[in-house]
Amino acid sequence: MSLQLSPQPSCVTLGAMQTWALWTFPLLCKFSLAALPAKPENISCVYYYRKNLTCTWSPGKETSYTQYRVKRTYSYGNKSENCTTNSSTSENRASCSFFPPTVTNVDNCTIEVEAQNADGVIKSDMTYWNLDAIAKTEPPGILSVKPVLGIKRMVQIKWKRPELAPASSNLKYTLRYRTVNSTRWMEVNFTDDCSNTDQTYNLTGLQAFTEYVIALRCVAEESSFWSAWSQEEMGTSEEEAPYGLDVWRILRPAEADGRRPVWLLWKNARGAPVLENTLGYNIRYFPENNTNLTEAVNTTNRQLELHLGGETYLVSVISYNSLGESPVATLRIPALHEKSFRCIEVVQARLAEDQLVVEWQSSDPKVDTWMVEWFPDLDSEPSAYSWESVSQARNWTIQQDKLKPFWCYNISVYPVLPDQVGEPYSIQAYAKEGFPKEGPVTKVEDIGVQTVTITWKEIPKNQRNGIISNYTIFCQAEDGKEFSKTVNSSMLQYSLESLTRKTSYTVQVMASTSAGGANGTTIKFKTLSISVFEMFLITSLTGGGLLILIILTVAYGLKKPNKLTHLCWPNVPNPAESSIATWRGDDFKDKLNLKEFDDSVNLEEDRILKPYSTPSDLIDKLVVNFENFLEDVSIEETGKSQENILGGEKNEYMTSPYRTEYAPGKSFEESLVSTEIPPRKSQHPCLRMPEGTYSEAKEQLLFSSPSLGPDYFGEEGAPNPYLKNSVTTREFLVSERLPEHTKRSLNATVA
Repeated sequence: MSLQLSPQPSCVTLGAMQTWALWTFPLLCKFSLAALPAKPENISCVYYYRKNLTCTWSPGKETSYTQYRVKRTYSYGNKSENCTTNSSTSENRASCSFFPPTVTNVDNCTIEVEAQNADGVIKSDMTYWNLDAIAKTEPPGILSVKPVLGIKRMVQIKWKRPELAPASSNLKYTLRYRTVNSTRWMEVNFTDDCSNTDQTYNLTGLQAFTEYVIALRCVAEESSFWSAWSQEEMGTSEEEAPYGLDVWRILRPAEADGRRPVWLLWKNARGAPVLENTLGYNIRYFPENNTNLTEAVNTTNRQLELHLGGETYLVSVISYNSLGESPVATLRIPALHEKSFRCIEVVQARLAEDQLVVEWQSSDPKVDTWMVEWFPDLDSEPSAYSWESVSQARNWTIQQDKLKPFWCYNISVYPVLPDQVGEPYSIQAYAKEGFPKEGPVTKVEDIGVQTVTITWKEIPKNQRNGIISNYTIFCQAEDGKEFSKTVNSSMLQYSLESLTRKTSYTVQVMASTSAGGANGTTIKFKTLSISVFEMFLITSLTGGGLLILIILTVAYGLKKPNKLTHLCWPNVPNPAESSIATWRGDDFKDKLNLKEFDDSVNLEEDRILKPYSTPSDLIDKLVVNFENFLEDVSIEETGKSQENILGGEKNEYMTSPYRTEYAPGKSFEESLVSTEIPPRKSQHPCLRMPEGTYSEAKEQLLFSSPSLGPDYFGEEGAPNPYLKNSVTTREFLVSERLPEHTKRSLNATVA
């Protein structure tokens, strides 16, 4: 028999589960959206003696209004009380206080903090407190701070025990003190019993005649909470003899008489009382090898100029007041030619927070004492010098506020041995840097086609406001293209390259420090269109070409001298060698007719005899055998000349004006004829002679032959030297059909 199950119960169970889920889902959502307050933690309580018990805690992050309730149980758990606060109280939302009479100093209590908002409540862990361990008293009140008569370097502090302090507990104290010009506190801890209301403490190990600032605080022996510091009070230690001096010197170059100016400087030694009273100073100095020459000087100043010789000197300085003298401070002044030792290799300065730090390295490990000297670069007066001794260290620091900002200081480090001061190592530094007050003065030099040299001057030290780290050259072309170049501070010029030919540029130099930079003057320039080299190259090529041409010409002349001579100096016919004197009659006319040429262009000009310029040595050049010429012509043409000139049937060639036929009884001068040939269709070439030259020749002829008679030309005899050397001929072409009026004009001209 098989068992069959009905499906109905399963359906009922499924429906019930769905119904239960529908009811529980809203509850789960509500629970998941609830935000309980944060659990209070870090609970701390302080018992302000006989005032209140205050507890604080860390509330955590609050998302809604939260109320805090502090539950305290006391009297060993027999009693309790509550303190309530909420998050709406901005100042005390995580603090709550309990007040007397329920709060007593001898008691143990528990503290529990409960935080509650609309979504629920959460409690902190339970904490346990002993009020004696958390008691905090009021600060003590200082009554006086005074020195004790006859006891040096000590002050006595008196104060009153706090009233709100456990009477049965001893109090522990901390006393702190400092000098009035210092910010560094020093502390002393001690314990005093509870028997006395007024308390005293003797503070020793102080500086003489120095003002101090004093403050006190206390705490019960069982407690861990100190009171606040009391009100500060001041007191001064008792005066005593001067503490001591630090002495330094400034060596100047020797004068003409060999004596050296030496400035002595001194100040209170480190650790000396600030209020030290000094009445004066005694200075003694003498040569190192002769104490008998000791000299003494008394002064109230802290510097003295001495004029010492060239040897080594020892100097001692003592300060004094009404209570005594200070220890002697001595200093050795080296001889004039003494060579000092050198061991410092490098010195560096840097800024660290609010201090200037100077560090150096030494090659001599035996030297462990150094003297650091500093003064403004623009003020080298002795009063501006400062110095400080450094022992067992190779660094030195100074507060920046003790140096002037933007001032350049010269800092020197001297190695010091017991009997000698070495050679210093000097650097320059600024306590605070700024950008320069003005930029460098700029100018341009050596302007080329694509290059230019930019030069600038150093900024005066009083305008730098810092150490110049670099220079930046800004250059901008007229088309707006700009570029820059940065160089180190040691350079005062820079050459710009790859510029554009024949272009205007604007240049400016900026000087920079660690704080910033300042621009200098603006300069404009224009690059060249052609460089000197290019000009030199063109000139060289041209000159070289000419030189080569000259060399070739000379070589050609040396190789073919006749051609070069003929080219440069052509042959001029020598009238003395002319064959004109051998011409006869028709032969003379035929040879002359061979010289005809076509003058259709200048026809009118050739018909008229015109003057022209002749060289001054014409007479010397016209050398012809005029003697033969006159003889032959006189014999053969005596009868014909007159007829031809006066216009015979034929045209005849007139050979010379000086040979003109003349009637018996007439002078030679009267026979000279100057005429103008009338126009005609055909002409014969003629030798032309200027009128001026003709007159000059005539005069010289008359002068040289004053006895020339009418029969001279028809007779044979020795030739006249003047006429022999004269080649002046003038050719006239007389027409056979010369008009009558022209003949009359010709006769009138001759007359």
